[in-house]
Amino acid sequence: MNQNTTNFSTKLIAEIVMFVALATILSMFKIFDMPYGGSVTLASMVPILWLALRRGPAVGLFSATLYGVVQLAFGPYIVHPAQVLLDYPIAFGMLGIAGFFQEHPFIGITLGTLGRFVAHFISGILFWYMYAPEGMDPSVYSAVYNGGYMLVELVISLYVIYLLRESKLLKIYL
Repeated sequence: MNQNTTNFSTKLIAEIVMFVALATILSMFKIFDMPYGGSVTLASMVPILWLALRRGPAVGLFSATLYGVVQLAFGPYIVHPAQVLLDYPIAFGMLGIAGFFQEHPFIGITLGTLGRFVAHFISGILFWYMYAPEGMDPSVYSAVYNGGYMLVELVISLYVIYLLRESKLLKIYL
């Protein structure tokens, strides 16, 4: 078998389902909820980022995109079909970028989260501009709105994964 392919065995599929389910459960524990979507959660991105770092980019991108579809099923904010793609499967799918940085997990976590931010940022400019305060450029509004909660999510994710790595309890997983 080619080393660039991933064998989605029953064991791997079960692992993906468990990590997506854990991320979904954690996403329900919201520390802060934004008015038009987006929130600061109890480290909900960590299981997806961890799986991407553990299993690589193919599994990471697939799992993260699947997580985005699951998030869409749980209370979506919808204004346009293209916005749905940007804010759910594409944005969350970007978390899988972390899988390209298995040797540098904190860079991977940062770039995956940045990718998610960029998708939300573009969606904000194209589809949520009407909520910008009068006189404020929609790109500034989108950057502040999405950056506000995404930066906190990034810090939480970096900290939790740092603790998991330092504890060595999950050494077998990364």
